[in-house]
Amino acid sequence: MKLHTTVILVTVWLGVFALHKAEGSIASQSMRKFSCVNLSAQQVDIRSIVSYEKQKVPVEAVMFITTNGIKICVHPDQKWVRSAMKRIDQRRTNRRRR
Repeated sequence: MKLHTTVILVTVWLGVFALHKAEGSIASQSMRKFSCVNLSAQQVDIRSIVSYEKQKVPVEAVMFITTNGIKICVHPDQKWVRSAMKRIDQRRTNRRRR
């Protein structure tokens, strides 16, 4: 009888442990710390932008990061946004060549 009880307890314990590990691995997946929800209509000075990130969800946007660390979300179809992204890409390429 004791062996039967021990087997049941070990089985339950393993089940709880497995469930806990599965939940932990899902919860520990990295998530973006900041995502764009609202888009700014103002144009940003291209000289103050150091990098950008593209985003599709929850809205399609480009997040510009300024020299001060400020994150500004804008619509990617604007002409100045495409120009700014191209300029940042050119800066990155020039730095790699050095």
